[in-house]
Amino acid sequence: MEPYAPILDAGPFAASANLLTALVTDLQGPEAAGLTASELEELLQERGRAVLWQVLQDHLDLRAAREEQTARQQRTPVVGADGITRNRVGTGHCRLLATLFGTVRVTRCAWRRPGAGNLYPADAALSLPAPRHSHTLARLAAQEAVRGSFQTAHAAITSRCEPVIGKRQIEQAVVAAAAGIAAFYAARVPMPCTASTLLVISADSKGVVMRPGALRPATARAAARRGRMRTRLAAGEKPNRKRMATLACVYDAEPAPRRPHDVIAPPGGRHGHRTLRPRPKAKAKWLAGSVEHDPAEVITAAFGQAEAGHAIDRRRWPRWPAPRSRPHSSPAWRARERNRGIAAPSGRRADRQRTQETRWRLASQQ
Repeated sequence: MEPYAPILDAGPFAASANLLTALVTDLQGPEAAGLTASELEELLQERGRAVLWQVLQDHLDLRAAREEQTARQQRTPVVGADGITRNRVGTGHCRLLATLFGTVRVTRCAWRRPGAGNLYPADAALSLPAPRHSHTLARLAAQEAVRGSFQTAHAAITSRCEPVIGKRQIEQAVVAAAAGIAAFYAARVPMPCTASTLLVISADSKGVVMRPGALRPATARAAARRGRMRTRLAAGEKPNRKRMATLACVYDAEPAPRRPHDVIAPPGGRHGHRTLRPRPKAKAKWLAGSVEHDPAEVITAAFGQAEAGHAIDRRRWPRWPAPRSRPHSSPAWRARERNRGIAAPSGRRADRQRTQETRWRLASQQ
């Protein structure tokens, strides 16, 4: 078999073309013919990442050469966001950028003026972040962190992208990603809805084990009175060591009546004789969660968001929150319902609903 023809006139991407040509040549050889499917995947994952890294590096080098050529030919002063004009240009200023394919080197021109900081127009053109890690890598870190611990997220990113980001940098990326949540909700304009559209408020709480110094004052006093912790506890029992983490959600939903077989498959499975009715879809969602603030503050914020974001609508208010954690037993929830004239469900009614949902869940597992 003839070897793979090299790419001619690759120009600035000659290094990338050489790596791609070498990879294709190896895949045509007799050694690759004896590889299994999994071994081929591992080979392409490793060698393919090297090709993609080189392509990205060659592209950045090409943009750097073009920027330097333009700066030397035109010599046009640059005005920064601070209003200062910079008319001196320096070339060869480098910084590192960690990406999904590895860490690349970004070379750009620096426009300077005595007494003022350097200005890098290429940073704005590339939308480079202030830290080393790219926006795509930071988004991947946030997506992986919500699935488990930061250690698990670091292991998942390392297995996919090699060691390009550390555990502490993943924590910083998640914090930075959550910084604009309040501004996002504040800038959103509520859309009017019809009277039949349901306005739903849901809340749920979960006890999270904390360090002794992070306990609430009442819990810390109870833990101090208890003295030394017992050595034998029941499964899941951690007395006076938790804080309540509360989630609250506000959203709109159109009524979607459904039948039992739309929710739970009948014995023997579905055969297509009955068309399933669509499930309700949440719109204009607002979600807030906190382990720092107590449940009363989070629930109050949810009702405040519902009143502020849906005051122009004349719609029904919800009666049933999330049944498992029974947040309707919270004084803040009952107070907000009384102010809105909502009849809160009694504990017995909530227990009946929770029992019914348990039966449905067990029936779906059979």
